[in-house]
Amino acid sequence: MDSFSSHLVEIQNNVWNMGFEVPANVVSKYLGNDYKRVNCTLNKSHTFQCALMPMGDGRYFINVNATIQKKLKLNLGDEVTVEVEPDTSKYGLPMPEELQALLEIDPDGDRVFHALTPGKQRTLLHVIGLPKTSEIRVKKAMVVVEYLKEVNGKLDFKELNQAFKNANKK
Repeated sequence: MDSFSSHLVEIQNNVWNMGFEVPANVVSKYLGNDYKRVNCTLNKSHTFQCALMPMGDGRYFINVNATIQKKLKLNLGDEVTVEVEPDTSKYGLPMPEELQALLEIDPDGDRVFHALTPGKQRTLLHVIGLPKTSEIRVKKAMVVVEYLKEVNGKLDFKELNQAFKNANKK
């Protein structure tokens, strides 16, 4: 495990907006060992799975979303204590129980899900795992798996969003 201090900064990027820079010696240790994904603990109180993201100029950062910022009461410029260690999990995010159960009983769904890139798998795990209730997670998992089977794994997020909307109308 590596520890360091950093400050919450604005990220000049089209996707991310807040994060903190990771020192070069930490980055080289992890990327040199093929661990782009890490488990990150902020201020010894909140742990989450994430990636070392390139800033485009040789430096790397870890994104801090609004939910984490609010939970830890972090504002732009605040100093954070960071601990990172390699994320050796299979997917880089937790597998929702509801999706796991569905994939176990649906071999075609399992095949198309596992044929996706790791990044697309993580995005779907996030989408399915986000709702608080199991009932909604089950519904989302079913829509995702049925959609993937219909398109034989050719994932288009706009189409998937439409599939969610259509399922909600039923």
